[in-house]
Amino acid sequence: MTQILEPGSLAGRRALVTGSSRGVGADTVRYFAEAGADVVVNFRNKAPRAEKLATELRELGVRALVQGADLTDPESVAGMMGAVSEELGGLDILVLNASGGMEGGMAEDYALQLNRDAQLSVLDAALPLLSEGARVVFVTSHQAHFIRTTPTMPEYTPVALSKRAGEDALRERIPALAERGIEFVVVSGDMIEGTVTATLLNRMNPGAIEERREQAGRLYNVAEFAAEVARAAVAPVPADHTHLVGDTSSFGA
Repeated sequence: MTQILEPGSLAGRRALVTGSSRGVGADTVRYFAEAGADVVVNFRNKAPRAEKLATELRELGVRALVQGADLTDPESVAGMMGAVSEELGGLDILVLNASGGMEGGMAEDYALQLNRDAQLSVLDAALPLLSEGARVVFVTSHQAHFIRTTPTMPEYTPVALSKRAGEDALRERIPALAERGIEFVVVSGDMIEGTVTATLLNRMNPGAIEERREQAGRLYNVAEFAAEVARAAVAPVPADHTHLVGDTSSFGA
């Protein structure tokens, strides 16, 4: 993995990435640590993987806190933020990366609970820890970001709608965040090769990834998309608070 952010550029900064024991979240948290940030590795049920990652990151000379939390449970989220406050004293970067809704056996409104309600709950719980100059990043997909104007696969539509509802609800907070000197940006990416979501979609709809790859010309992999998320946490925020990654020509604005 190559160095994405300037070495030492995040020294003394503290970053929490939700859902960071694997995939895009894990690579994002690694990029922050490589740039000198103290980090929080958050997981839902993969403690050994989160611990292994944190051990690797500590070898970079940073603090790496491991926090398991069910983001749909406000008590669990409050416990995580309490530990972060105690260990790190605050947060400078909050990346809302964890999402879901494709899992089997969940309540009918689980996607909305996780992709909208839990995102707001995590932000609210983090607010006391975020000081002036902090940055909040919400990670989404083009399939969700553009769902109101461009239909997606039927299998993914409920998840896409719930993620767009989460994005809209978070955007409503922009003025209140700005008053506190906290910046907010949405990072939206095309389908990402190698993610759980892409794999599940391809299983339900064989050939979906290949078809999208042909349309777009190329798809980002996990490490490449995570690099864009990490950069968005430090780059100037675009006027529309949106950083689009990958091809958007087949998505109506």
